[in-house]
Amino acid sequence: MTVYESDLPGVGKKHEVELDGGERLVIVTHNTGRREVFLRPDPDSDSEKLFELSDQLARQVGTLLEGAYFQPVRTEEIETRLGYDTVLNWVEVGEDSPIAGKTLAESDFRNETGASVIAVERGEEVFASPGGDTRIEAGDTLVVIGGKDACEEFEAYVEDA
Repeated sequence: MTVYESDLPGVGKKHEVELDGGERLVIVTHNTGRREVFLRPDPDSDSEKLFELSDQLARQVGTLLEGAYFQPVRTEEIETRLGYDTVLNWVEVGEDSPIAGKTLAESDFRNETGASVIAVERGEEVFASPGGDTRIEAGDTLVVIGGKDACEEFEAYVEDA
């Protein structure tokens, strides 16, 4: 997937996403937060406005599209970019992971990698804002926030700890 980004002085930003078949989805994010979504059939044609969303509604729809509420097929890696270098990542603890059976405090993730565990998913349960005494089990999915490099170090730490 190719995404083109450009500044629109006095308006906001424009992102163009290349779709299969040469079409482009054009998203204009206004400085006010309002989003306009257009479809451009080909690079030489005019765009057709599909719809417009308020900032809050765009964020809610984006969360749905991202799969935060339902993921029909578990992908190998899930990563959400929150800002320039801040990401939200989901890391599964494998059966052979040496951190399985340790508490978050014993694992010392934050000091070792700079990333923070903000939730632990265990089956149908989610432990939001887990304390240091939360025990990590094989099969848990750890929801991690931090810089991209910190999250990559975290993932390697979970595998190599």
